[in-house]
Amino acid sequence: MTGFPRHAQALASLSTRGRRRVLAPRAGHDFASNDYLGLSESDLMRAAAHAALDRGVPVGAGGSRLLRGNAPEHEALEAEAAAFFGAERALFMGGGFQANTAIFSTLPLQGDLVLHDALIHASAHDGMRLGRAETRSFPHNDVPAAEAAIADWRAAGGDGQVWIAVESVYSMDGDFAPVAGLMALADRQGAVLVVDEAHATGLWGPGGRGLSHGFADRSNLLSLHTCGKGLGVSGALICGDGVLIDTLVNKARSFIYATAPSPLNAALVRAALAELDRNPDLPARARAQVAEAHRLAKDHCGLTGLHSQILPVILGDDKRALAAAKALQARGHDIRAIRPPTVPRGTARLRLSITLNVDAEILASLFHDLAHVLDEVPA
Repeated sequence: MTGFPRHAQALASLSTRGRRRVLAPRAGHDFASNDYLGLSESDLMRAAAHAALDRGVPVGAGGSRLLRGNAPEHEALEAEAAAFFGAERALFMGGGFQANTAIFSTLPLQGDLVLHDALIHASAHDGMRLGRAETRSFPHNDVPAAEAAIADWRAAGGDGQVWIAVESVYSMDGDFAPVAGLMALADRQGAVLVVDEAHATGLWGPGGRGLSHGFADRSNLLSLHTCGKGLGVSGALICGDGVLIDTLVNKARSFIYATAPSPLNAALVRAALAELDRNPDLPARARAQVAEAHRLAKDHCGLTGLHSQILPVILGDDKRALAAAKALQARGHDIRAIRPPTVPRGTARLRLSITLNVDAEILASLFHDLAHVLDEVPA
């Protein structure tokens, strides 16, 4: 007997619908992580950790950045990241969720408009709820609709700053944002374009610098590069105009009142960026792996319309997605089912993530097995 019957009932309802989440250990070939470059368990990063510890880099920060938690490794990382990504300034935070919360709760002011893609990440939504600006969505990747929404807002009396919020690579569909068109829209409308590069950093754009890198010198571009995906570590880097970065330092509650990220972690992100800088072949190898996955997906499973390292296999029904994931796990592939509310109702799916953690033989075996599983799991 539980003392929380309503919570227990809600969990039972999730189980009945095939939507209850459980923590599962790592097992099998990696087709589930965001470790796109295979850095997280690499000898390179192990060596960087040993070297940082040997030179006395602390494991913990001991406090917030505004107290005693600000370490030389944080400042060195921010300077190197700003240079790497081509921005005026960079700010290191504990993670992408925390960073998006800081951006959208702090920078758009009362009287402003945050216009966001309909598929923007949950962390952006949470930040917007904490902020004072008005928020509106526009249909996914539809630049004319975004422009029309701005016009409607202005016609209704809106006269503040417009912030256009998008992801460069969408985490569940794997498609690309029309960044150039959105940047042109921001320029026409005097808006700020906020690009979450979480699933592009390390893989897409020049040398893995993201799809907005060509506009990095614009004062009306703010980019977010998470460090726990392609870079193989953890944390996040907000890159952009110095006034915006200083505003976050002074007003973002998720920065001010949070213990600073580990200085050791900052040292490891520095090592990952340095590796990308000296080894442009690394993102090129990852993109070649993605291209081969697209070919195999089409040849074995008839899957088309794929864009990036994230391959959605839409199955619709929640329980069918779970059954397919379980069947593939039994064949040695770590693949997870994604269900509502993470994705829209009726679009439960397998999310295949292509990384350098598997070789060509394992990659081919996945799509051979996927073809059989799709035939075996009833619709």
